[in-house]
Amino acid sequence: MKNYLHLSNGQSFEGKLLTKEMNDTVQGEIVFFTGMTGYQEVLTDPSYKNQIVVFTYPLIGNYGINNEDFESRKPHVAGVIVYQGDMSYSHFQARHSLKDYLDKWNIPLLSQIDTRAVVKTIRTSGSMEAAITPDPSYKVVTDYYENTQIVSEVSSKEITSYGNGTKHIVLFDFGYKKSILDSLLSQNCQVTIVPYDTDLQTIQNLNPDGVVLSNGPGDPKQLNHLFLNFKNILTQYPAMGICLGHQLVALAFGGDTKKMLFGHRGANQPIVDLKTKRVYMSSQNHSYEVSEGSLSNTGLQVRFRNVNDGTVEGLVHAELPIITTQYHPEANPGPVESVEHFTDFLQMINDYSGREKAYA
Repeated sequence: MKNYLHLSNGQSFEGKLLTKEMNDTVQGEIVFFTGMTGYQEVLTDPSYKNQIVVFTYPLIGNYGINNEDFESRKPHVAGVIVYQGDMSYSHFQARHSLKDYLDKWNIPLLSQIDTRAVVKTIRTSGSMEAAITPDPSYKVVTDYYENTQIVSEVSSKEITSYGNGTKHIVLFDFGYKKSILDSLLSQNCQVTIVPYDTDLQTIQNLNPDGVVLSNGPGDPKQLNHLFLNFKNILTQYPAMGICLGHQLVALAFGGDTKKMLFGHRGANQPIVDLKTKRVYMSSQNHSYEVSEGSLSNTGLQVRFRNVNDGTVEGLVHAELPIITTQYHPEANPGPVESVEHFTDFLQMINDYSGREKAYA
């Protein structure tokens, strides 16, 4: 049946709804993902909370949905836009079609959309509010999620622990991907996942060897009431920040962030390590970036940079054992060559162990 994609700039696109008939209009920020594969990981990545995702590859769903590649227990996207998404799927792990999976969670899958035209609009005008609706004259509400505390909707409510390895890592949950947990467990760690607003005293009671600030959705400045708490924790323990966690590290030490025109979303972003001169291909999903000019009095230094546009992709602290990456070293989807950053993080913990917080 006919449905429509309306953009807040006034453009509209007519398409075919592959999932069941919609009772309500779905609205969210429209963004695009450039990977040829990895749609299951994208759908279940909490960083995509309330976003309508346009897949640039024209055939989406051809290997189905399996039970192994979920990044969380449910999909978080508001809607999905594809050119073609109703082909037969074939893969030895597949258990469901893309359509059936999205139907289960009442998420619209709109096909036969000129995704090239939509992406060109986003690249020119930037990410914007959009709506999927059967109403051909629907007017998009531009401030639909303006005051929503998105991180609180995707974060854990309780403290939980996994594994029994030799290093104890606290993982701050701003909407963490399961692959981050899996990467730490594979490094022989015990991992304790804590809610996004856990205070220093609680962390001290857990007595970790290090902390990881996870990825997550939305504007990092929405968590400004927690910046001091994060700084107090970051000066007490070796730390790693990933994606949103990277941005929060910069903000906690007095840096600044800004929204990008259309962000980085895909599995093919080249990153250069300014220390080793090595180039990584990386998986990314973010709308905000750290402003390099704001780092001068923070003690933070740029370690990784995007080869394409020169944006900041990771930081280290001049004195404290802190490393961050704007990209996803755990990948999934994407290349796994930067997974060694987890090894580097654990080596950093070893290097600073026994110093009795002398670096604080």
